[in-house]
Formats: sequence, C-alpha cells, structure tokens
Amino acid sequence: MQTRGKINKNGAGRKSSPKNVGRGTERENRINWPALVFAILICEMAGAIGSIFTVDAVGGWYAALQKPFFTPPAWVFMPVWIILYAVMGIAAYIVWRKGMHKPNVQHALIFFVLQLIVNVKWSLLFFGMHSPILALIAIIVLLALICVTAFKFYRIDERAGYLFIPYIAWVIFAMLLNATIWQLNA
Repeated sequence: MQTRGKINKNGAGRKSSPKNVGRGTERENRINWPALVFAILICEMAGAIGSIFTVDAVGGWYAALQKPFFTPPAWVFMPVWIILYAVMGIAAYIVWRKGMHKPNVQHALIFFVLQLIVNVKWSLLFFGMHSPILALIAIIVLLALICVTAFKFYRIDERAGYLFIPYIAWVIFAMLLNATIWQLNA
C-alpha cells in the first residue's frame, strides 16, 4: 500500500499530485542566489535602458500631451516597473533552473529575451521618437510575446507562468493608455 509522500514496500515513489507540481529535490529547491540576482538585474537593466528615453520626455513632450482621465500620476510608473522587472527576473530564474540543456527551456527563454527587447523598443518609440502610433504597434507585438512567454513558462513551471499575470495586466493597461493618447493627440 502506498501512502502519499512515502515509498511503498515495492520501492515505488510518490505519485504526481497537484501538491507536488513544480517541486523538486532538496538540491533543486536550493536558491542559487547569484543566478537569481543576475536574472533580476538583467530585467532591471532593460528597464534602465528604456528609462534613458523616458526621463527627458516625461517633463517635456509627454507632459504636453492630452491624456485620458485614467492616466496614473507619473510617479506611479517607476515603482510599478521596478517590481514587474524583478518579478520577470524571478520567473526567468525559475525556468532557467529547470535546465538550459532542455529545448523547451531554451525556447521559452528566447521568447523571454525577445519580449524584453520589444519592451525597451516601446520606450524608444513612444518617448524617444515621440511616436504613439509606432509604440502602439510595438506594444501589441509586446503583449503577444509576453503571452507566449507566459504560456511557455507555465508549461515548464506553473509558478513562472503565474508570475507573468501582473505584467500582462499592466501591459494591457499601458496598451489602452497608449492607444488613447494616440487618438487624443492625432
């Protein structure tokens, strides 16, 4: 007879159950702090690169734009993005821990890098080039890449996929804001 979490007398291990999804051995569960910090820093660097285009435009060009009533105060964006980039880094770390030698992990991380690149590109287009319409096209592509990445992450480790939910929600909001700014200022 087998009981949950124990090896039975025939040597059979525990069966997979929802409680065990995403859990590995004790060694697999140890946090590789340098790798985790590196993953978070890579994402935060993408945000820092994007902010190069944002800083000058916020006080000038962006401030002069007509904006919808649901536009958050400017101070909200920085802490939200810092948190989102950190969470993205944690998700990427979780996937990376599943093994870079696995094709599904490699493929998921390629999509992760692509969405980071498009994320930076959006800042360049919107704030750097002052082009809400090109930025709108980029953010639609970005949302698609984020959703694909989240799905691929989820298939590798549910936790990594779930960590993308706030990012998806924020980018949907940003896309609506971008589209409305474009309409109001066309």
